[in-house]
Amino acid sequence: MKISVEYKNEDIPITPQIKHADFIGAYSVLLTFSDGATRKVNFGEFLEKSMHPAIRAYLDENRFKKFKIESGNIVWGKNWDLIFPIEQLYKGKISV
Repeated sequence: MKISVEYKNEDIPITPQIKHADFIGAYSVLLTFSDGATRKVNFGEFLEKSMHPAIRAYLDENRFKKFKIESGNIVWGKNWDLIFPIEQLYKGKISV
């Protein structure tokens, strides 16, 4: 007996990826996603509330502005010192 299951692509939710990011000031970044959606995300509260020195180092605005897009996400640092769940970014709000 052979059992098989057929999956359709529309049954699997597709998470949009970040395609572009622009620093717009005050620890805020305007993100553009692969589905065309845009979200303004403010990272300031997260950075200010963190007690971890490696995270607080990004309160230096010059360092904060050095983000990049890799694998569909916004990241900071050589080894992805900061990275956030794409679902939170898509909602436009970082959980603190």
